[in-house]
Amino acid sequence: MTSQPTNCPRGELRSSALDESFLGLEPAHAEMHVGRTAGRGTARFEIVRREDFSEVTYLLEIFHPRMAKAARPGQFVIVMEHERGERIPLTLADFDPERGTVTLVVQAVGKTTREMQARCLVGSSLHALVGPMGNPSGIGDARKVVCVGGGLGVAPVYPQARAYKDSGAYVIGVIGFRSRELMFWEDRFRSVCDEFIVCTDDGSEGIKGVVTAGIEQALAQHSDIDEVVAIGPPIMMKFCAETTRPHGVRTVVSVNPVMVDGTGMCGGCRVKVGDQMRFACVDGPDFDAHAVDFDDLMARLRRFAASEGAALARWQESCYVAAGG
Repeated sequence: MTSQPTNCPRGELRSSALDESFLGLEPAHAEMHVGRTAGRGTARFEIVRREDFSEVTYLLEIFHPRMAKAARPGQFVIVMEHERGERIPLTLADFDPERGTVTLVVQAVGKTTREMQARCLVGSSLHALVGPMGNPSGIGDARKVVCVGGGLGVAPVYPQARAYKDSGAYVIGVIGFRSRELMFWEDRFRSVCDEFIVCTDDGSEGIKGVVTAGIEQALAQHSDIDEVVAIGPPIMMKFCAETTRPHGVRTVVSVNPVMVDGTGMCGGCRVKVGDQMRFACVDGPDFDAHAVDFDDLMARLRRFAASEGAALARWQESCYVAAGG
């Protein structure tokens, strides 16, 4: 699931036994899930590393040992940058139990993600971080898998590629960017992929074209592909599904609808899958790509566009005023 900033109704995020259940902890051991000083002298949810991949894409590595141990590929977290901030869902891009950290890759496209870009520096901490949430990706007994990531979707598909490789599968990685300058984690993917295909819109690296060109190449060269996993913008995932459909290859996508609480209560993350309405937060976020109604999903994502634009404009105006403009 990639970041989908929303300007939906907000609510306070309180610590509870339910929060602790996401971490595999007993309610008796509940601790507040807000930024504060931990026993080791480190602020809760402290940002211990940041890397900027481009003017809009940045990585945050956050100290959270319990979450790092509990996390699995495909899961996501709900983040609040400050006490009055909105909740946004972000798919885990990596997790390291030994370091006790989880990694998020964020794209600054709306008010909250731009605010995070300005404020989330090494040494600062998030107000709240709940997770891991959602169902882990099903890393089954597939022997040959294509893992596809487009744009920001490259980050969350990496843990899946690594998990498939660890399970003994033959992994073909396909990643797509607009240009070579926007690429990241090439070295990580090469370390877990048996074959690695890069696609760029402008042809500055690899195949000139979108990720479906890479999928087509993999399908043409391998008649025994068991599964395709695709993560990226909905329109990209839709065409990935249409590319594999004639071949009858199982295809899974991670969807990113509007989400508020992440526990199935708000109903904002409804996704049409076949003849059923599913909740991405508790039933997903992974679904059968050939059954997802992508047109409905994209229509839902556009529903709050005006509110998102207004929130961004208000924030930009406040920054201008604060700067003495």
